Amino acid sequence: MRPSFKTWSTPVTHELSRLIPCNLCGGTGFRFHFACEGFGYVRCRTCGLVQMNPQPEVAAVARRYQDAYGADYLAYEQANEASFLGLQELALSDAGFFDLEGAFFAQGRHALLDVGCATGALLALLRDRGWETTGVEICTPAQGYARDVRQLDVRGLPLEENRFPDGGFDVVLASHVIEHLNNPGGFVREVYRILRPGGRFLVTTPNIEGFQARLFRHRWRSAIFDHLFLFSVKTLSRLLIDAGFRVLRVRTWGGLAAGSAPKVVKGLCDRGAKAIGLGDVMILHATTCPGGILRGR
Repeated sequence: MRPSFKTWSTPVTHELSRLIPCNLCGGTGFRFHFACEGFGYVRCRTCGLVQMNPQPEVAAVARRYQDAYGADYLAYEQANEASFLGLQELALSDAGFFDLEGAFFAQGRHALLDVGCATGALLALLRDRGWETTGVEICTPAQGYARDVRQLDVRGLPLEENRFPDGGFDVVLASHVIEHLNNPGGFVREVYRILRPGGRFLVTTPNIEGFQARLFRHRWRSAIFDHLFLFSVKTLSRLLIDAGFRVLRVRTWGGLAAGSAPKVVKGLCDRGAKAIGLGDVMILHATTCPGGILRGR
């Protein structure tokens, strides 16, 4: 059995790269995880984080979204905008985001940041629901589209370079972003800094321990050149907790990719994977409030 497609990615090219320690625990001992065409992943022997290693330099990664491939990325996002927006809404609902709105708005708290907002479709929807919205998108064509067409406040610098004020946001969203970053630990710490006490962080990313990843391994649709890290619920939870967050809720979904099995089989796998927390994608809902971890599927 083969997946019908992999997620869109920039082409595999030769870039400056270097060996790096584990971004989660700082360990330097790794074991082979799997090899893809032109790149590969290792798993930290200490904490289990899966990462591309050697890893391309920060400047090389940034250029992927700003040069010729930026236009291709925008076209991909525009072509899939409706389906992606629907999935984002379902994920946020599953994670309890929309249940927060009434309480937050009653307190006059409605500053929201969407990191990696692409065309701004979700940001525009949330603006219309009453949120005071800001976006971050480093793909130059996508940032321009969200800014000029949707009239959104979207910044073109990486999150850490925007110098947002301490505690400036009530909610930060990051959907399918953290796996693209050279330093996800630094990113999470920056999110914690810019959230107010009691603020919420909702982060969505592929699940390396999900059913699809286990079945397809190096042929998994999320094992792509642009994904520098592949998280599990365990490793992403630890990353958040180490930064000071408390994880409130975990949800996963997706059993098999469309076209990889008959619809009846796919439906059964999708329902089963979600029920037992082995979905292909996961969302973690965390807060800056201290306390013990509470996980749920």
